[in-house]
Parts: sequence; structure tokens; C-alpha cells
Amino acid sequence: MSTAPAERPGPDSPPRGGGRDAITAAARESFAERGYHGTSIRDIARRAGLSLSALYYWHPSKQHLLAALVEEITHDYFRRCDLALRETGDDPADRLCALVRVTVEYRVSRRVESNIANLEWRNLEPENRERLAGLRRAATGLWADIISDGVARGAFHDEHPDEARRAIVAACNAIAQWYEPDGEITLPELADRYAGIALRIVDHRG
Repeated sequence: MSTAPAERPGPDSPPRGGGRDAITAAARESFAERGYHGTSIRDIARRAGLSLSALYYWHPSKQHLLAALVEEITHDYFRRCDLALRETGDDPADRLCALVRVTVEYRVSRRVESNIANLEWRNLEPENRERLAGLRRAATGLWADIISDGVARGAFHDEHPDEARRAIVAACNAIAQWYEPDGEITLPELADRYAGIALRIVDHRG
């Protein structure tokens, strides 16, 4: 992994306020427009309206920026899932629908970041990929636990729960690539449709 250059400022010369948010926004926009390899660290600094030394104060490399962006949006997803599930009872069908709805809403509200995380995952260096893969496995566990509980309690009758989970997650994740907020389907309608699709996939017999 690349290291910070000598021009990185010390603690006595921090960048102006809002620097981190400006850098994150600039990186998000640049990665979305040009891809990871098509974006330089200078491009990001220029778009953020900051000097290179100010950028390096927060992030020692472009790779560090990519990993930080993927990590932040994944933690945000977990926060939303946790809140949705805490507000839902223990019925497996209700919990699956809650998870589907929050995922659909997340993929729409953080569409750009979702696509970056999906497309640029391969460009994470092994150390970062290994660390962030743990977060992905934890996300898989949320879905797997709910579906397994539904099968165990006789609410879901699908004979292939792992494949059912993959199909539901893949469908929800793909929304970031095609959904248009100004289209004919509102976000609540879309979330409800996908919740219904998920219940059919796991063969829910309410």
C-alpha cells in the first residue's frame, strides 16, 4: 500500500474545516464518473477545493480513500438494518420484509456509493479487501439468520435457503443500477413489491 508523501502536514497545520466531507464527496463523484483507475489523487483534491497536503492530512492515498468510502457506506447500511429490525417483531416474514425494505431504500438513497462499492471492490488491495470482506459476511449473516429462522419455524418452505438468500440480495442490490426516482414507481411501492417477491422466493405460506 502506498504511504503518505513527505508533504503531509503535521498536527499544527490542519486543513480548513469541512475538509474530510469535501474529500469524501469529491472522491465519490470522481470514482463514479471516471472509475478508480481513471481518477488521480490530484483530481480529487482539485474537485474538493483543497491542496494535496490538506487531502493527505485525512487520507494517505487513493487506496485509503476507496477503502474508507466502502467501509463508511457499509456501516451506514448496518445502522439502518439494525434500526429497522429493532422496530420489528420476531415474526420471520415481518423481519424479512423489513430487511428487504431497508435495503431497497438504502440502494436508492446511496445509489452512487452502492455502485462504487460493487464495481470497485476488485480494486481494493488484499489487506483492505480481507478486512472489509468481514463486513460483507456479517451482512450475509443478517439475511441468512432470518431465512433460517423462518424455515425452522415453518414460516418459509423453500428447500434451498442459501440460494433464496442470494436471489433476494442480488435483486435488491441491482436496484442501484436501474431505478429512476422520477420514474413511474415510487420508492415505497418498489420496496413493497420487492418484499412481496422475497416472500414468494422463500415460499412463505402466511
